Amino acid sequence: MGWLRLLKICLIVLACLCLTLGTGWAAEDMRTVVDGRGAEVQVPMEIERAVAVSNGFIESVMFVLGEEDKLVGGRDCVQSIYNYSYPTVDGETYEYRDGMMPVTYLKPEWNFTVIATTQTAINYEALTALDPDVAIIRVTASSMDDEMMQKTITMIEALGIPVVVLKSHTCFDKPDLSTISDEIRIIGSIFKKDEKAAELADYLESQTQVVFERTKDVLDSEKPTVLIFGASPKAREAGGAGLVMGINTIDSYFVEDIVHAKNAFGETGQPDISAEHLLALDPDVIVLTTWWGYHPPEELYTAPYYQNVAELSALQKHRVYALPWTPNYTGKRIEYPIDLMVIAKAAYPERFEDIKVHEWVLEFYQNVYGVDEETAIGLRSAQWLDWTVDEDF
Repeated sequence: MGWLRLLKICLIVLACLCLTLGTGWAAEDMRTVVDGRGAEVQVPMEIERAVAVSNGFIESVMFVLGEEDKLVGGRDCVQSIYNYSYPTVDGETYEYRDGMMPVTYLKPEWNFTVIATTQTAINYEALTALDPDVAIIRVTASSMDDEMMQKTITMIEALGIPVVVLKSHTCFDKPDLSTISDEIRIIGSIFKKDEKAAELADYLESQTQVVFERTKDVLDSEKPTVLIFGASPKAREAGGAGLVMGINTIDSYFVEDIVHAKNAFGETGQPDISAEHLLALDPDVIVLTTWWGYHPPEELYTAPYYQNVAELSALQKHRVYALPWTPNYTGKRIEYPIDLMVIAKAAYPERFEDIKVHEWVLEFYQNVYGVDEETAIGLRSAQWLDWTVDEDF
């Protein structure tokens, strides 16, 4: 009998035993957490060991709450460090090194056990060996109704591990930043840090409100068109120019509902588009997002493969900007106000003339993560936002 088959049989037997014997915790040692599904999940009174399956969102919130040392298992993207480079028309190569999530920079020794990667499913053997008190899973629209995800949740529960499910903003018909606040508060309830979680959610919402209030009175006739563009090498390999964010994405919600500009791409989805289509859209502003690599503003100006769109108004007027590096781009994390501020100042420089993003972001990092200015400067570099310093943006 092969070892894989033996392992599967052992897991099934273990699952059956867990279903028969229960979690092993006495009823008085348990409490109820209501998760993103509305399910009442029984978790231990005190959480000492947790595993997280997300794109870095859960880990970031745990860090802010001071609960990061309780994370014993998670996905690989939180521990990863990234590099990116691209050629220029002058024959040079621009290199961007050591890009990472803020929590990766702040806790470089964070070497929890990897129980899943961006390409692989959960390793149940590794998960069981960690003996966690709770598993926290953040699902996306593509996985919420996915049969494999439902089987994953059922399997973890069958192993006697309480599962708290968070529904990311992508799970809802219309994007709404309040759902991110809901996720933060659920994590707070897991670790009995409700007040601190509420403070974090309220601060993020307050930064959103700054942008909203400054732009809410813009007339439709004065709204610039903004294109959220991923300069994807995969799209170029297929003959396209890149990828765009349609009107049903959270990026479009940022542009139209918070910043009060217009999404230059008026269709749904996240399709690849051709150079001809890009030229036809001719947006007033282009904001580059992470997609198969980080993409700095200079890439559109100097890369040889974008010389065929050099006549774009945004390039001619030097109105190309970049969002911070976001590994595993499947959902917004707690740094989402940075995205909003970049888009807002790019769309309405005169309305945000008093805000320098390169200075504002330092204050943001200090307020969210409780770090000093020197550390905040390091975070700005780790998220590849130094272009904001170079351009005094």
